[in-house]
Amino acid sequence: MTFRNGLASLLRPEDSVVVLIDHQPYQLTNVNSHDPQMVVNNATALAKAAKVFNVPTILTSVIAERGGLLFPHITDVFPGQEVIDRTFINTWEDKKVVDAVKATGRKQLIIAGLWTEICVAMPVIQALGEGWDVTVITDASGAVSVEAHQVAIQRMIAAGANMMTWLALAAEWQRDWARTETAFALNDVIKYHAAGSGIAYAWEQQLLNTPVPKTTSGH
Repeated sequence: MTFRNGLASLLRPEDSVVVLIDHQPYQLTNVNSHDPQMVVNNATALAKAAKVFNVPTILTSVIAERGGLLFPHITDVFPGQEVIDRTFINTWEDKKVVDAVKATGRKQLIIAGLWTEICVAMPVIQALGEGWDVTVITDASGAVSVEAHQVAIQRMIAAGANMMTWLALAAEWQRDWARTETAFALNDVIKYHAAGSGIAYAWEQQLLNTPVPKTTSGH
């Protein structure tokens, strides 16, 4: 087994490409591994973080005519971008998707989707076998049960995949808060999608911008 360690193993925006798979209404109706609202929030945050770091993001759905369009929360991040609609359950068997990924020239492949045990696991396992460095964003994905999600994660780890959450990925892309060209935009994503951390950041900004009350002397 090859261990993923060392500085070079960390994800870099210039080497990353994101594929968001089947974040659609039909799939969401049977997500039971997570609060569905959190899946929408986290997938949106992942999309926004990718945009902050100029990471190419491939959007794909399966038979959208029947399963519904990708969540507008995601497509609104990439206005006008084509969503590749498939018939293949396994995204990595769809030549158009794979060609779009290869065209980016990136090798750090980052995947999230619905459902984890099917539409995430299959392309991840296939891509790993083809030599890709694959990371799954587990909290921007969801399965029909907690068991299905956990078993899928175990299966993908056994195949060599790396597991992360969206905020951990964003921090790894940022790496240094002195990188102000992305730091402020990333903080906006955190403010709206990272719950307590986001609200605390907004509060901090409020306090920093609140004048110190003037004290009056009784003499």
